[in-house]
Amino acid sequence: MKSEMKNLANLRAASATAGRRAAAALFAACLSASAAGFALAQDSTPGNLVVEERNTIELSSLDGAQVAKASPTPPPVARSGNAAAETVEHAARKEGPIPSPSVSAPAEAADAGGDVAMTKGNSREHFHWKPAVEQALLFLGVQHGYALTQPKTRRDLHGPFFRDYFRSVKSLSKWDDGGRFFTNYVAHPMQGALLANVFVQNDPRGRAARFGRSPTYWRSRLKAVAWTAAWSTQFEIGPVSQASIGNVGLHGKQTWVDIVMTPVGGAAWLVAEDALERFVVRRLEAKTGNRVVRVAARMLLNPTRSSANLLRFKTPWHRDR
Repeated sequence: MKSEMKNLANLRAASATAGRRAAAALFAACLSASAAGFALAQDSTPGNLVVEERNTIELSSLDGAQVAKASPTPPPVARSGNAAAETVEHAARKEGPIPSPSVSAPAEAADAGGDVAMTKGNSREHFHWKPAVEQALLFLGVQHGYALTQPKTRRDLHGPFFRDYFRSVKSLSKWDDGGRFFTNYVAHPMQGALLANVFVQNDPRGRAARFGRSPTYWRSRLKAVAWTAAWSTQFEIGPVSQASIGNVGLHGKQTWVDIVMTPVGGAAWLVAEDALERFVVRRLEAKTGNRVVRVAARMLLNPTRSSANLLRFKTPWHRDR
C-alpha cells in the first residue's frame, strides 16, 4: 500500500514538472512569435511594399492654440534588402517637397474674399447656448454689481418691487436721458459690441468667419446684433434690469437712447474691430514675433473682444484661430 502511494506521488510530481516545462516552452514560443512579428512590422521582407505618410503639427499660436499645418506627403517608397535602412524621410528629402494645393488654397481664398475655410467639424457644430447664456449672465451680474455701488441704486431698492417696476417701465418715452455723451454714445455701443462678441465666440461658424464680403460673416454678425438687442432690452426694462432694480424710470431716466444705441452702435463697433483684426492686427503679427507688441495690438485694437474673453475665463488676447 505504501509503495503504491509513493508511486502515485512520484507520478503527480512528474506530471507537475512536465506541465511547468510545457508552460515555459509555450511562453517562450509566444515571446519569440511576438518579437518576430514586431521585427516584421518594423522592417519589411524583400518584395513587400511599405508606404509611410508623414504629417507634422506646428504649434504656432501666441496663446497656445494649436494650428495644424500638414506637410507635403511623400510618394510611396518600396524598400527591400539592403534598402530597408533607408527611411521614407530620406527619400522625401531626395525628391524635394511636393506642393499641396489642398492646404494653401483655403488660406489664399480667405485673404481674397475675407472668409475662412470651414472644416467639417465647425460646419456641423451648433451654437453653444449654455456657455453663451452663462457668459451673458455673468456680464449682467457685473453690471448690476457696479450699479449697486451707487447710493441712488441702493436708495431705490426700498418700496414695493412690482409696483415701482411697472411704473418705471411705463415712463419710457423720450430719447435723451440727460446723461453724458460718452456714456450714451461710446460706453453703450461698447457694451453692445461686448455682448455681440459673446455670441460670436460661441458660434462655431461665426467665429471662423473673417471680415469681408462673405455671406457667412454678415449672417453671423446680424445674428449677433439680434442677440445684443435682446440682452440690452432686458438690461434696460426686463425683469432683471435697471427698471426693476434701479427704478431709473422713477427719476426720468427711462429713455430710448440706451435701448437703441446699445445694439446699433454695438454692431458698428463689432464690425470695426473685425476689420482692425484682419487688416492691422494680423498683418502686424506677420511682421513681428515680439510678444508684447502682439498682445498690446490685440487688446488695444479689440477691447470688447478682449473683455468677452474674460467672461469665458480666457486671457484677453486669446484668439480661437
